[in-house]
Amino acid sequence: MTRNQTVTDVAYEFLAKRKKEVDFARLWEEVSKRMDIPEEKRKRKKSQLYSELMLDSRFAALDNNKWDLRNRRKFSEVYVNTSAIELDDDDADEPVDNSGFDLPKGEDAY
Repeated sequence: MTRNQTVTDVAYEFLAKRKKEVDFARLWEEVSKRMDIPEEKRKRKKSQLYSELMLDSRFAALDNNKWDLRNRRKFSEVYVNTSAIELDDDDADEPVDNSGFDLPKGEDAY
């Protein structure tokens, strides 16, 4: 591991060498070992790795909490059709009742 590698860089290296999908727990175990993450920081770093994997387009989240490199997967395996998702924004047009709040008025309002 190079000094300036991120957790996602280490995860990418591991998956590239492994050449197949891996369970998140195994991926985390390998990343934390390679980066020598202290025990007191592991919980926070584990959450950070999961979040960063979700945001990094190099990775594909698969069923059963498994991960792989996106470039090894078919489009149909990693694409999520969001057009079928219904948004519950009915409340957006309703006025908000502020009567229970102590809001500043007059010159104090901003």
